[in-house]
Amino acid sequence: MKPIWVVDDDASIRFVLEKALQKAGMDVRSFSNPRDVLSAFADACPQVLISDIRMPGGNGIDLLQQIRQSHPSLPVIIMTAYSDLDSAVASLQGGAFDYLSKPFDVDKAVDLIQRAVDESLREEQADEAQQDAPELLGQAPAMQEVFRAIGRLAHSQVTVLITGESGSGKELVARALHQHSPRSGGPFVAINTAAIPKDLLESELFGHERGAFTGAQTMRRGRFEQAEGGTLFLDEIGDMPLELQTRLLRVLSDGHYYRVGGHGAIKSHVRIIAATHQHLEQRVAEGRFREDLFHRLNVIRLRLPPLRERSEDIAPLTRHFLQRSAQELGVEPKRISTESLHVLQQFPFPGNVRQLENLCQWLTVMAPAQVIQVKDLPADVRPGAMPQEGRASPAADALQVAAPGVAAERAAAVLPASAPATLALPAADWEARVEQVALSLMRDGTPDVMHHLTQRFERAVIAAALAQTHGRRIEAAQKLGIGRNTITRKIQELGMDE
Repeated sequence: MKPIWVVDDDASIRFVLEKALQKAGMDVRSFSNPRDVLSAFADACPQVLISDIRMPGGNGIDLLQQIRQSHPSLPVIIMTAYSDLDSAVASLQGGAFDYLSKPFDVDKAVDLIQRAVDESLREEQADEAQQDAPELLGQAPAMQEVFRAIGRLAHSQVTVLITGESGSGKELVARALHQHSPRSGGPFVAINTAAIPKDLLESELFGHERGAFTGAQTMRRGRFEQAEGGTLFLDEIGDMPLELQTRLLRVLSDGHYYRVGGHGAIKSHVRIIAATHQHLEQRVAEGRFREDLFHRLNVIRLRLPPLRERSEDIAPLTRHFLQRSAQELGVEPKRISTESLHVLQQFPFPGNVRQLENLCQWLTVMAPAQVIQVKDLPADVRPGAMPQEGRASPAADALQVAAPGVAAERAAAVLPASAPATLALPAADWEARVEQVALSLMRDGTPDVMHHLTQRFERAVIAAALAQTHGRRIEAAQKLGIGRNTITRKIQELGMDE
């Protein structure tokens, strides 16, 4: 993590913040005036900038405006005396993350700075994901049609609806549409509307004002605000609650929205790309999706074909994922035999491209030789093969198998610290194992079997994500595809914070 920069002409304020932030494990660099800060930006950039408003040789508002031009995603916290409260509010409108009123409580100040750091890290990860996202691969005619559609839509601002099965790569298509559009210089912000609880989704989308509800201690920008000037990708739009569909329709209709608890309309300059695996016409007929919103979203529809409809793409995708997995693990890329590719091309891949990617990660760790033969493929992929005792399936991508060398490193990065050094699943089909456990519990008369197993599953998956991110909850939530409030609530409900 990069250091926190503090700008204040008052040496005592700098001293207090330096000590408090260092105690919280953060590196700090202090400045006494805006001029020195701007000079420092020539060689470095902070994780978060904290600036006073009134200083000799400049002020925090002007500094904020200059920084926003060159570093629009950098969180800036403005410090202000009570008499400058109006200026602080104006700074929020100018793009500041939040403000601190002097005199401030040191613990609350550190909490605020930590929230700014968390958001900064999340933005960096989103940028890295966008930069590292591979171009869509595909030689099949169906994919060529998708590529042509992306080309035709490159200079358009029209709303796009992407349909396709889970794991087929809908977000990659959305990123490609953004990257080839006039908005490519702006942010790409994605949100899975099905992964966020109904009572939190409105705040996630539109933000909230301080005091809008219990726990809203600071103003928070929503995804619409974060995507300003760029693209907002609404994944799994078919699962959005009806009342929020009404709010989204209003934004699409007149381009304005309100933060939760806010009274001032905010103008949105965001392109909407939506995606769903649901059959929206059917959901409209069932009264579960607004027909007027459907027509607003369904201006241009792109259907992304499942992997089983483009088997000719399996070979290049497999080679690509094997190469990328090897780079991630720091090992020599494995090659795959023609016979093994033929087997994969016959497999239906119900999990689509995502399942193929997980399989390639598994093979990179588990295949014993540099050339992957048919016998090295997992049992649930090989035709007519029976599950083997002690062999794990890549379908259980949340449970990585420890093995010598690279495999042990990979497992250690995924499993919680309390997990055993090796983990051998008793059957290749982990879903069948869950079924066996469920039957055993029901025979024993265990009450609420579904609740019991769901809690165990959620606890294991969250523990794996937290282990991989070294306890950083926001990063863990992103890996799981859920909101940060959701993972916090789940950790509390499952008793994992004790």
